[in-house]
Amino acid sequence: MTEQETLYMMALTQVPSLSLTNLHLLIEELGSATAVYENRKSLRELLTAASQNTLDALAAMDSHLTRAEQELAFCRKGSIQCLGINDEAYPQRLQNCVDAPVLLYYRGTADLNARHIVSMVGTRQITSYGKDLCRSFVCDLKMLCPDALVVSGLAYGVDVHCHRAALDNGLDTVGVLAHGLDQIYPRYHRDTAKQMVGQGGVLTEYMSGTPIDKRNFVQRNRIVAGMTDAVIVVESATKGGSLITADIAVSYDRQVWAFPGRIHDTHSAGCNRLISSNSASLLTGAEDFCLAMGWTDDMQHQQMLSEGVQQEFLADYSEEEQRILRALSKDDSKQINILAVETNIPVGELSSLLFSLEMKGAVQMLVGGKYKMLK
Repeated sequence: MTEQETLYMMALTQVPSLSLTNLHLLIEELGSATAVYENRKSLRELLTAASQNTLDALAAMDSHLTRAEQELAFCRKGSIQCLGINDEAYPQRLQNCVDAPVLLYYRGTADLNARHIVSMVGTRQITSYGKDLCRSFVCDLKMLCPDALVVSGLAYGVDVHCHRAALDNGLDTVGVLAHGLDQIYPRYHRDTAKQMVGQGGVLTEYMSGTPIDKRNFVQRNRIVAGMTDAVIVVESATKGGSLITADIAVSYDRQVWAFPGRIHDTHSAGCNRLISSNSASLLTGAEDFCLAMGWTDDMQHQQMLSEGVQQEFLADYSEEEQRILRALSKDDSKQINILAVETNIPVGELSSLLFSLEMKGAVQMLVGGKYKMLK
């Protein structure tokens, strides 16, 4: 995109009363923001339903060029890419959404059109269970699909833990912001954001100087949902931004997944409701996720599993026992409640199976109700 096109695109996004629908229509019909600018005083035929105020505002686009020039200078200085909706580097998955931003600001190194992209969202009040899920899922995702891009919103809780897990495991990760790239909110995540610029990036539809506004956080959720192949809800109460993102993802025909929690756990109530209402698929780990998404075939899947647990060893055990051993092979030890979630085996049945495995010398019970695999 040329600087002139970028300048006019920026100016267009600042025109008051111009709806996103009309903005899409103008660019689609005329082919570029430059063409819109050149025909700004004769757009009545294209925008038949537009008010006279909107048409007058478009005709007076010159008044927004100074602000656009300031933003362009800011982007040059900060090594920020301006991605118009028709640019090759613009997220193509998002481009197909009816309410996609016509212009994005991006600072980073990741390919926004990577072959495999997943969004991970959830509560700001993350529990130790949620932290474990973020770490284990991203760690296994790196092993099974090393080119995956992890997207979230850089907020407190699940968002930042997913970003940090990706950074720790060498996966690119992109944070979608609800403000301009002149600031990071919350400010406590600045160091994480700096790391992400070198291993992923930060992305927004907002110009610098945009104030922190609650409505913008809701708006940015459509980018989190739209630029990916699937949305995973890690932990969520019955209300919250992650459920909004899940709803948007469904409307975009994206796959939605959710980790289940205990039935009386308020931090997982939203996830459990998504699953019970068939709004989300039940998620137990990266292995099933990657297979269901078609990101790994059966041969690759078995090869990856054999790196942690020898198939010759597993052949001596039942299918349920194998699921338990695979889950235990990922960590030094696990609580029985986490095992129940990851294996989708009821706690009562799981206790009996663990006792059987203990008698066979395959697992050992530790202090605190934890179990470890004896390799």
